Amino acid sequence: MDPVVVSVVQHRLLAIVEEMGEAMLRTAYSQILNSSRDFSTALCDLDGRLIAQAEHVPIHVGALPFAARAMTEFFRGDIHPGDVFLLNDPYHGGNHLPDLTAFVPVFEGDTPRFWSINRAHQSDIGGATHGAYNASATDIWQEGIRITPLKLYDRGEVRRDVMQMIATNVRHPRDFRGDLAAMIGSAHVGERRLLALAAEFGWETANAAIEAVLDGAERQTRAVIAEWADGVYHGEALLDDDGRGNEDIHIRATVTKSGSNLKIDLSDSHEQVTSFINSSYPNTYSAVVVALSYLIDPDTPKNDGTFRP
Repeated sequence: MDPVVVSVVQHRLLAIVEEMGEAMLRTAYSQILNSSRDFSTALCDLDGRLIAQAEHVPIHVGALPFAARAMTEFFRGDIHPGDVFLLNDPYHGGNHLPDLTAFVPVFEGDTPRFWSINRAHQSDIGGATHGAYNASATDIWQEGIRITPLKLYDRGEVRRDVMQMIATNVRHPRDFRGDLAAMIGSAHVGERRLLALAAEFGWETANAAIEAVLDGAERQTRAVIAEWADGVYHGEALLDDDGRGNEDIHIRATVTKSGSNLKIDLSDSHEQVTSFINSSYPNTYSAVVVALSYLIDPDTPKNDGTFRP
């Protein structure tokens, strides 16, 4: 494929997710979003492959493919133009409950092909205490309302009963509704810009260029990893206290490097504790993705191809 076209599409994808972020920054109600910028934007395909991400909150983005797959699997056959979906559950690809995620599908003709995604930290998500963290929680239900894959807009019409139910379960319903509108608007920006890209190049060329971008990121990442010495490496970090009497909670990693492949094994880490510091698999995977991203060429785009090794 023409490398010039691939390069143009790659940079257009990055421009799309950056513009989504700018739209969010200018329209969000809460300071944690419009000042602290605790949100992220990305594009995934319906298989959950990360196509492009903006440079926002790294820990958000590594878990998004799990969320995209969960959404696709739950609503397969029931995804339509004008739909908007929500999710925050860590066991369906969320990070923690305050990080709510909005999904807008992007269609190639009558077929949904991509998700335009915004993940943003809410000022309150319900639960036992005010704000986004409950350090005294002993189970996830004390941290807030759990939203598994949910359809909020059906063919362009808001499901008012669902919106009211969620807003009733948070302490700042006005800010929540405003921030959610900003998230959805940001995701619609991604939808419009991706459709404009496809209209300019044609879906066949755009899809082929996206595949080339992912494959190129994989090659670049493997080239970096291949320069490292083969072997098995061990690392350990400690959390002093979980707030409930457990001390020296260890996180242990065994990294096996062979050629251009990496295997990261965290199974020797501390067992689950009765505290709010546990991490679901998608969130843990995201932390590993963040660590790898720090070690590779900063000019390598961070997408599904980057993390194939």
